[in-house]
Parts: sequence; structure tokens; C-alpha cells
Amino acid sequence: MKLNQIINLHKGLTLFVVAGLMIFYKNYSIAAWVYLSLHGTYGILWLLKEKIFPDPYFKEKINFITSITGFIFLGSYWIAPFILISSQKSVSYPIIAASISINIIGVFLHFASDAQKYFTLKINKELIKDGFFKNIRNTNYLGEILIYLSFAILSVSFIPFAILALFFFGVFLPRMLKKDKSLTKYASFAEYKRISGLLLPKFNEGN
Repeated sequence: MKLNQIINLHKGLTLFVVAGLMIFYKNYSIAAWVYLSLHGTYGILWLLKEKIFPDPYFKEKINFITSITGFIFLGSYWIAPFILISSQKSVSYPIIAASISINIIGVFLHFASDAQKYFTLKINKELIKDGFFKNIRNTNYLGEILIYLSFAILSVSFIPFAILALFFFGVFLPRMLKKDKSLTKYASFAEYKRISGLLLPKFNEGN
């Protein structure tokens, strides 16, 4: 079994999990519908991305135990909709609007930068340091973090924020540092690292 199969299964099930929670708890509030739309659509877009410009990193093979633990780990992302829907919380319009805005920005950065990376490397396997990666070395991760931040905001609970922090330090940050290490093979990486940020932009004179 491959890692991407576990991730794709989780992403694909999200729409049905959130809809199931709404039906089970009879919660059809605006916040619940917005959450269903945002997280469900993100899952569909991820599956489309896998067909059009997949990430080769997720093609690695994993054993059965890792598959089960990985799916459970990813399942923690469903805690946000569970809290929102089961608690019957009333979410203010400004919070809903903020969540939608942050989600849109995150989806744009995540998928557009992944597309740039995928199609650029198909043509020329060189260090990418322009476009979405001019000021940020991990624009795709920034976008993904913003996406899950929007879900945490909409849940109006500290628990999804704690889960996001766990994923950041346990998954995202190690991958970003590993990527930096692998890019040291390029002669121009030292200068690129100096003028770009790991996750947030550096605005240097002349950029």
C-alpha cells in the first residue's frame, strides 16, 4: 500500500463524514453547511490534484500498521467538524467570513504552488526560486496550513488549533527542513535561502 492511497481515502471520505455528522446531530446551521462546503470541496480538489499533478513524495510504500496509524492520525482532522456540529454551536457571521477568506487564500497558495512545482520540474529539474517560491520556500505548506487553520477557526474550539500545531511540528516542519537539506545540492541554494523565508516571506531590497 502507498501513502497517497491512505491520504486520498481520508480526503475522499471527508465530505461524507461531515454530511453524516450533520444528519446524525440534525445540525443544518449555516456554519455546518459552510464547513461541509469548505472541507468537502477541499477533499475533492485534492483528489483532482492527485490525478493532474500528484506529489511523488506520497508515492512511497508503507506497511499495514503504518497505514492504519496514518489513517487514524489523519482522522484527527475530523475532530473540528465533530466539535462544531455535535455541540450545536452558534458561529457569528464575522468568524464564518474570516474562515472562508482564509480558506480561499490557502487553497489558492496550496494548489497553485504545487502545480507550479510539478510542471516546472517536468521540464527542468532545477531549483525553483521564482513565482510562488520567490519569497517563500514552502508556499504549498503555507497554503495547506491556512486551509486547516480556517477549519479550526470555524469550529470555535481550541482543540483543532492544538491538532494543527501537532501536525505543524510533527509533520510540516520536519518535511520543510528535510526539503531544505535536499536542496543544498544546488549551488544557488545558499543565496536563495538567504533571501527567502521557510514559511513566511522575506521582503528584501531588490525583490
